[in-house]
Amino acid sequence: MNSTRTRTRTRRTVAAATAALALAGLATAAGPAAAAPACTPRIQVLGSIGSGGYQVGNPQAEMVLGLGTGNLSVGRSGGRPVYWTGTRLHKVPLPEATPAGALLAVNKGGLMVGAVYGAEGYLFTYRAGDAAVTRLPGSDFVSDDADVNDAGYVVSRDRSGLGVVWKDGRKVRDLTVPADAAPGTRIDLVTGINGKGDVLGMAREDYEVPETGEHREGTYPVLWPAGGGPARALAPTGHDSYVQDLDESGRIVGYDWLGMAYRFTPAVWTPPHTGPASFPGTLGTHPYGTFEAISPTTNVSVGTAKFHPDEQTLPDQAQLWPGTGPVLALPRLAANQASAAASAADDGRVGGAAANAAGTLKPVIWTCAAKQAYEPT
Repeated sequence: MNSTRTRTRTRRTVAAATAALALAGLATAAGPAAAAPACTPRIQVLGSIGSGGYQVGNPQAEMVLGLGTGNLSVGRSGGRPVYWTGTRLHKVPLPEATPAGALLAVNKGGLMVGAVYGAEGYLFTYRAGDAAVTRLPGSDFVSDDADVNDAGYVVSRDRSGLGVVWKDGRKVRDLTVPADAAPGTRIDLVTGINGKGDVLGMAREDYEVPETGEHREGTYPVLWPAGGGPARALAPTGHDSYVQDLDESGRIVGYDWLGMAYRFTPAVWTPPHTGPASFPGTLGTHPYGTFEAISPTTNVSVGTAKFHPDEQTLPDQAQLWPGTGPVLALPRLAANQASAAASAADDGRVGGAAANAAGTLKPVIWTCAAKQAYEPT
């Protein structure tokens, strides 16, 4: 996921100076685009506070979930919200008793959106150098999905089944189900927002057709157009349709999921979204896979190639699709160890996680990822 913006608020002088220095450091490290050094393909291992391994079929305790400007990235380590400048890890200032959480996205201005999980879970925004997070009013976090765009709009959902948009720490819009949705339909997830303000998510229906007694249950993609237009239901894939991210042109990526069979199939919805999803295929070595993110403007989609957890012929592997041709593999950090990809940037970086030779999971960034990607034999 990609996006975000900058919020102006009064701070104590020391906190303001600290934040300014932190952001200045990031800008200096990044430098002007024209002066940036040539990209060197490699797997960059980031600092971590966890010591566990890869969890097949479960969310990972180590993961780079968002890629900011310069050397800034965000995610989780040891199951807690963290960000990195280069390879250096920084903890988000939360109470030590805070349950697990993550930083889920970051925009070009350095505004991060994160979540605290658990019964008292909530969403928050944060900037490098701030003394504390800013809790988003009315948020009641229930899943690992939220996003922020470069204008500073944050999107997610609450436990009542309603999608929400926040700006400058205030709720500014409710995201409702499409007008023709079946009775009892609710918003299942809100997963992305692009620079224009198009918002992406899923609705879940669970009802009985009165005329036939047929029971219908499942998810389908929903797009809320920028400018406050009504929700549009997009073509479902035939099973549960999990849309994960959208780019500046409106291309949408995600996957088809056939329930507990773990039959994940990467899927793409293309503007003007009047037709069905397309399926680029899976990595040649794996029967299933997902797309978790798409770069803002370069049409690079990334995710994870999978087997059923009970039939692990090969470990999971991070994958990349350049928009045409076959789905490609990203190199593993160590032979026969698992990896996964969850974020993509226009400068060629892909963020995710990979296990080292000892089986310990590490947050990683593939630089010049498309140059490293290959078609496995």
